Amino acid sequence: MVETPPFVQGNAGEPVDYEREWRVVVAQNQELTLLVEQLRHQLEHLTEQFRLANHKRFAPSSERTVPQQESLFNEAEAVVDAAGEQAEPELTAETVVRRVVKAKGERAVALADLPAEDIRYELPADQRVCPQCTGALHEIGTEDREELKFIPAQFKRIRHLKVKYACRHCASHDTSTPIVTATMPPPAFPGSLASPSVVAHIMSQKYEMALPLYRQEQWLGSRGLELSRQTLANWVMRGADLLEPAYLRMQELLIEQDALHADETPVQVLHEPERPAQSQSRMWVYCNGREGPPLVLYDYPTGRGSEHPIRFLHGFSGYLHVDGYEAYEKLANVELAGSFAHVRRYFDEALKVLPAEVRKKDTPARQGLEFCNRLFAIERELRDATAQQRYEARLERSRPVLQEFHDWLVAQGPTIVPKSLLGKAVGYSLGQWPKLNTFLRDGRLEIDNNRCERAVKPFVMGRKNWLFANTPRGARSSAIIYSVVESAKENGLVPEYYLRYIFEQLPNLDIKDRGVIDGLMPWTQTVRANCSKGVAKAIATAP
Repeated sequence: MVETPPFVQGNAGEPVDYEREWRVVVAQNQELTLLVEQLRHQLEHLTEQFRLANHKRFAPSSERTVPQQESLFNEAEAVVDAAGEQAEPELTAETVVRRVVKAKGERAVALADLPAEDIRYELPADQRVCPQCTGALHEIGTEDREELKFIPAQFKRIRHLKVKYACRHCASHDTSTPIVTATMPPPAFPGSLASPSVVAHIMSQKYEMALPLYRQEQWLGSRGLELSRQTLANWVMRGADLLEPAYLRMQELLIEQDALHADETPVQVLHEPERPAQSQSRMWVYCNGREGPPLVLYDYPTGRGSEHPIRFLHGFSGYLHVDGYEAYEKLANVELAGSFAHVRRYFDEALKVLPAEVRKKDTPARQGLEFCNRLFAIERELRDATAQQRYEARLERSRPVLQEFHDWLVAQGPTIVPKSLLGKAVGYSLGQWPKLNTFLRDGRLEIDNNRCERAVKPFVMGRKNWLFANTPRGARSSAIIYSVVESAKENGLVPEYYLRYIFEQLPNLDIKDRGVIDGLMPWTQTVRANCSKGVAKAIATAP
């Protein structure tokens, strides 16, 4: 091949530097190649976001691995064994019949304690004639069906009358007559029509059932009771003020624990000082772990900085289960424990956005998900173990899986796009790795922060209905009421009964006495005797 001379005469008589021109072409080609690669990554990223948005909008929200997603490693540790769960039997006509009979028996047990009312349907006397021989018919039995009847709630006007007494002898013979008045317990809401039962019901409807006040206003109006939304809101806020001593005592008891969970979720408050209405604040949620009676506490401060958990958890030292939010990093005397549920969620999303034909293959997203599944399978087997047994089993079984997972994560770094969902899953896992290993240090700790995430859900469901809070005081009141309601649920109480019990008791108690407030905690024997689900069932089934 004949080499082109470096300089030849061009059309204008000037020499042409072919080497320079070649370098320009090569540089342009590299630049275009880089641009194409960037656009390809951007297209993949946008496609992932589009698929993920569609999946969140239309597909089931569960992150559970379906049975078809078999283990990639074919190891016993990777098989989900839900506490001796047996295989589903083949569905036959015989099993269908047995299931129907069982369901009917369960229904009969559920209805056994309800008061019964029989309605008999009899033939008129002149029709009790045999159609064959015209002889008289006699009763041989009945065919029955059962249905539930709902008796609507009632409102009553209760008048509290203090009887006055006077002496007739003094009235007849003395210049003055002493008047003696009977004592009456102080009301929970002085100067108001509100009673403990009404306020407890309104709170329960809003904070347990997520029914906004404007809908309750409509419901009350349809039954002839005209109470404005503003009146209901005032009652709720006054009730929250009454609950605050119990709330503060719960906070003191919570930080005495040495293993807690924390999470946060956005909330919009319209009228915050020096902040636009569109500003996003945070509702913080804290709960204890395996030790002690369950407590769930909400906290609303303005803003979302690290000063808020520092303030709320002042005096706490120990382990704190969290997500990746950096606000918890500045807590003193606290060891942060990460959540593998977040890691699994990232890999699950990375798998779901893949095309259907690729999703079933041995992709990195599936491999990362399977590592998480192996760890959670071990935790399920240790659900009923003691803290010491759990600690020893984790060191023996979970620690090797963690080491294998970490090696796999490091190996993925050079092969994936950082901004892709898979890249975010790998980056999050490596960034949180020290916290993700904390659960190995104590058998009382959890592998995830699901306990607190479950506690956040009632607030999130309510937020979908009422959308925002009007004032910081209203948000603070909501935090107090949610705390009492969710703590009641965690302790097996009926929240409405518990709220009513507190409203009935507090006006007659010395709230400065810590021992008195301790008697109102949801796990005490007296509270359970008045507010448990068994009490609610007894009332509901009373004839």
